[in-house]
Amino acid sequence: MKALGIAATGMLAQQTNVDVIANNIANANTTGFKSGRAAFQDLIYQSVHNAGTLTSEEGTARPVGTDIGLGVQAAGVIRHNTQGGLIQTENQMNLAIDGRGYFVVNRPDGSQAYTRDGNFQLSAEGQMVTLNGYEIEPAIVVPELTRQVEVNQFGVVMAYIENDPNPVELGQLTFATFLNEAGLKPVGDNLMEATGASGEPVEATPGSPGVGITRQGYLENSNVNIIQQITDLISAQRAYEMNSKAIETADQIMTTTNQIK
Repeated sequence: MKALGIAATGMLAQQTNVDVIANNIANANTTGFKSGRAAFQDLIYQSVHNAGTLTSEEGTARPVGTDIGLGVQAAGVIRHNTQGGLIQTENQMNLAIDGRGYFVVNRPDGSQAYTRDGNFQLSAEGQMVTLNGYEIEPAIVVPELTRQVEVNQFGVVMAYIENDPNPVELGQLTFATFLNEAGLKPVGDNLMEATGASGEPVEATPGSPGVGITRQGYLENSNVNIIQQITDLISAQRAYEMNSKAIETADQIMTTTNQIK
């Protein structure tokens, strides 16, 4: 009786599905979060009769085979990198990427990570950092007595210092792009790491062909569609229940078989 094992793999797969959906819903208000979708693959098949085998001495052959599947497995979590909605914050340190690209972040261990979360602040030294205090790359340091910071759509950062009507250029923001964004590895804190699947980061200035632009005073919302997630959650729940019912049915069949005298 293979049904017990087959249905068990279905229940495990739907548990993974529910975990992914729950994470999407939990991060519905996380800045720059990208929703994921669990992907599944069928397991190997046991061939009882192969298609094309002879069924008689006259040369007749089976038109179809008898291949019994052994269940399902989770193949991965596919991240949807569609643009999230932009929300105005009126904070001059808040930046949003409108289009493709990631901010580059320098971590304390010397490695680099990538994020869509532009909720930046100033450190005690006046350097633009993330909420965890990680410096952005390239470094932007705001001088003392700066009364206003402006970032244009091409990532040029300007500062108005004291009463000087002429701004001072502080630096040029750059974005990192990847050939396969879905291959980036999420590591928490709204950060992503490059992997062999994502490819190496390609540095580009905002507004370059195929690269997004900078929106100052905005943050990017998550791209989670709550209605879709609730619908997917109901479907996953029903699929889990049906697999549970398959186990119950297989158990009843085995019980009936054991009672035959």
